[in-house]
Amino acid sequence: MRELAEQHQFQAEVSELMNIIINSLYSNKDVFLRELISNASDALDKIRFLSLTDPDQLGEGDQSKLHIHIKADQENKILHISDTGIGMTKDELINNLGRIAKSGTKKFVQKIHETGGDPNSLIGQFGVGFYSAFLVADKVVVTSKNNSDKQWVWESNAKDSFTVTEDPKGDTLGRGTRISLHLKEEQYGYLDQAKIENLIRKYSEFINFPIYLWASRTEEKEVTPEAEESDDSEEADLDETEEEEEEEKPKTKTVKETVWEWARTLR
Repeated sequence: MRELAEQHQFQAEVSELMNIIINSLYSNKDVFLRELISNASDALDKIRFLSLTDPDQLGEGDQSKLHIHIKADQENKILHISDTGIGMTKDELINNLGRIAKSGTKKFVQKIHETGGDPNSLIGQFGVGFYSAFLVADKVVVTSKNNSDKQWVWESNAKDSFTVTEDPKGDTLGRGTRISLHLKEEQYGYLDQAKIENLIRKYSEFINFPIYLWASRTEEKEVTPEAEESDDSEEADLDETEEEEEEEKPKTKTVKETVWEWARTLR
């Protein structure tokens, strides 16, 4: 996919913004989830508004359901935040996430220089919440599908450039956006199920769409026990074999197993 990627330079104000966020020494990194959930909610609001006059915009089946999904990939240390919102076209990915310095971005940078304030406390005020992802991630991948375009992948490690590529996997989202945060080693705590769930509850007070977390639970299950005799059982003592045969073996036994599923978080 890298061979087919188009490389683009971040506009100066965006680069400066990310440098401020990445080098922030403030402790409250949690705001990144607040901002990304808020952005997902905005995308869902947009497609819902469009569907009022054009119901076909929503599609059918699962695609028509408006929701946010959050999944922690423990093995690869990636946190995914997905929505079934309006999605972005290729041009929107380029313009919204790196090329056009919106007034909010410029004002944010000016405010930091003027006041020396905490970037974390100002992020939500200037509409630059997406870049808060770099508080906890050293690489961010955005996969997005808009009804009017193919599925595209935006990627950046927060240096001077980003890439945009047509997704070689094709249309896997149907519609919407998935933000994948490749977490910094010191931020692996954000893969913890309980921590994520608490943050979702904290920051979803004004979110009007259901949020689902890929979560595990333990359940008991009745299973048939496997035969315990080995292939060498014929060599066992005859008397011991007869005693074993006389023992009544249970037909089933209870075991505990871990089940993974999408669980709706409750505020």
